[in-house]
Amino acid sequence: MQQVEQYREWLSRRLTMNHKIIGFTLLVLSFAGGWLWMDYHSALNQPTLVNQTVYIEIEKGDSLNRIIDKLVEQKLAVKPFWFKVIALQGNALKKLKTGEYELTPGLTVPQILALFVQGKTKQHAITFPEGWSFKEILHELEKNPNLEHSLSGVDLDSVMRKLKSDAQSPEGLLFPDTYFFEKHTSDLSLLKRAYDKMQLVLQQEWLNKAEDLPFKTPYEALTLASIVEKETGAAAERPLIAGVFIRRLEQNMLLQTDPTVIYGMGEAYQGDIKFKDLTTATPYNTYVISGLPPTPIAMPGREALNAVLHPEKGDSLYFVARGDGTHVFSSTLKDHNMAVDEFQRNKK
Repeated sequence: MQQVEQYREWLSRRLTMNHKIIGFTLLVLSFAGGWLWMDYHSALNQPTLVNQTVYIEIEKGDSLNRIIDKLVEQKLAVKPFWFKVIALQGNALKKLKTGEYELTPGLTVPQILALFVQGKTKQHAITFPEGWSFKEILHELEKNPNLEHSLSGVDLDSVMRKLKSDAQSPEGLLFPDTYFFEKHTSDLSLLKRAYDKMQLVLQQEWLNKAEDLPFKTPYEALTLASIVEKETGAAAERPLIAGVFIRRLEQNMLLQTDPTVIYGMGEAYQGDIKFKDLTTATPYNTYVISGLPPTPIAMPGREALNAVLHPEKGDSLYFVARGDGTHVFSSTLKDHNMAVDEFQRNKK
C-alpha cells in the first residue's frame, strides 16, 4: 500500500509539472502568435516611406528577392518575409511589371505591390516649345538621360523614312507640346508621336479653313504658319501677320521676312542680319525668292496654323516691330517707312 501511495504522489507531481509545461508552452505560443499577428498587421498597414519620394526600377529578370533588396537599399521600411507573404496573398508574384516607379510617402506594401502589378510607372516629360527648329528638338532629345538614343548621326532621309513621311525634311512636321513617356522610351518613338500629332492637327485645321486661300496643300499652310510663329509671340497678332503674308502671296509680292533669312543662313547667323545677307540668294531668303520657302522653318503651334487658315481681313501689306513684342501695320510703303523711322531708326 505504501508503494501505491508513493506512486500516486509521484504521478500527481508529474502531471502537475506537465500541466505547467503545457500551460507555459501555450502561453509562449499565445504571445508569439499575438506578436506575429501584430507584426503582420504592422507590415500590412505601416507606411514604408515617411518623408521622401524614392524611385525604384524593376528590370527584366528581377526576382522578388532582388526587388525587395532594391526597396531595402532605398531605406524603405519593408520586412522581406512579410513582403513575400503579402505578395503571395495578392497573387502578385507573376504579375509584377518592369519599369521605373515613383514611390511617395505614405505608401504601404499592398499599395506598392498594386503599383507594380498595374504597371503604373513614373512618367517623364519633355517639352518642344512653339517656334523650335528640328535641330533644337534633336538637341533636347540628346540631352535627356531617360530616353534610349538612336538618332545620333542619323541623316534626315533616314529620319523621314522612320517617320514614314514623304516630305523632304522633318522641319515643322513635329507638333510643339509636352510629351510624357516611360524611362527607356526611344527618342524615335517620341518624334513619331509628335509627327503623328502634327498630321492630326494639320488635317483638322485644314478641313475648317477659310475660303479662297492661296494654298494648294496643307504643307504650304504649315510652311507659312511656321513663319508666322517666328514673327510674333503675341497671340492676337498672328491673324494680322498671316493676313499680311497672304495678301503678299496673292499680289505676287516678296514675303521679305527676316526669320526665313536667318534660317537659310544656318550657322553663319550670329545674331545680326547684314545687308549682304538680305541680298545673298538661298532657298529661304524671301527677300530674293518669290513665294514660300521650300520647307517650314520651325514648329508652328495650333494657333499659328489657325491664324494662317483664318487670316485677318484688311489691306495692310507691311509691319514693323515696335520693340515691345508687338507690331505696327501699314497699308502703304510710305506709312511703313514712317513706322520704320519711328521704331527702328529712332527718327521721330
